[in-house]
Amino acid sequence: MTEELMQQILKISFYGASLALILIGLYGVLTKKNLIKILLSMAIAESGLNLLFVAIGYIMNGTAPIFSTAVLDENNQLLETVTMVDPIPQALVLTAIVIGLGVTAVGLALVIRLYKHHNTINIDEIRNLKW
Repeated sequence: MTEELMQQILKISFYGASLALILIGLYGVLTKKNLIKILLSMAIAESGLNLLFVAIGYIMNGTAPIFSTAVLDENNQLLETVTMVDPIPQALVLTAIVIGLGVTAVGLALVIRLYKHHNTINIDEIRNLKW
């Protein structure tokens, strides 16, 4: 196999894995009744989205912008172009990871409070309780 074909297979596998994680997370959110399982499913879907953003922003054989150097001649004319990876998706994913961790922590704190108040974390049982 050629290297270009291997790169295409790798790119498709990243997209497929991210789509699979998103679908698994959505399935768990929509079908589970346990609040902890729902929060875990949301975290799985979030991981799939983060992987998708990184896969979209990646450029094959690209260098990090901080490591790239311009090749100039004696007249300061650019001799060679350098392919760089876009750092914006990576920065957004790092931010999304931190925000997702905070949302998961707050969600788990709310689940603990609900369990202490209602002695259950099943959403059907909580819905049927009299407030």
